[in-house]
Amino acid sequence: MHRSRLGGLIIDCNTDDLEREALFWSQALGFAVRASSDPDDDNYIPLDTPPGEPYIEVQSVTHPSRVHLDIKTDDLDSEVERLERLGARRVQKVKYWWVMEAPSGHRFCVIPLHSGQDVGKLNVWNDET
Repeated sequence: MHRSRLGGLIIDCNTDDLEREALFWSQALGFAVRASSDPDDDNYIPLDTPPGEPYIEVQSVTHPSRVHLDIKTDDLDSEVERLERLGARRVQKVKYWWVMEAPSGHRFCVIPLHSGQDVGKLNVWNDET
């Protein structure tokens, strides 16, 4: 048994001015820009969403701009395997998470839930199905 849920929405921006893009999305969605918790990674600018709700980050990318989902889980391997059984495929391992592709072609990430992180109520999955 493992748990997972929608963890975040990542706004991928092919841009030379990530701060400008973050300001736009901050104002458009009504969430303040907040400082990143990882000072070594300037490719992300988080928005200040309430605890227990999916996080929103603006990310600098080299591919075309789009939005992708992050699924947070307490067991990365089990969640990736569950999603593969549903028809998703692994695309690339990045740092400590997987980029995956849904049968529809949509890319999404599966990311471990960090200790103490509040993303709200998690779904419980039976690993045998």
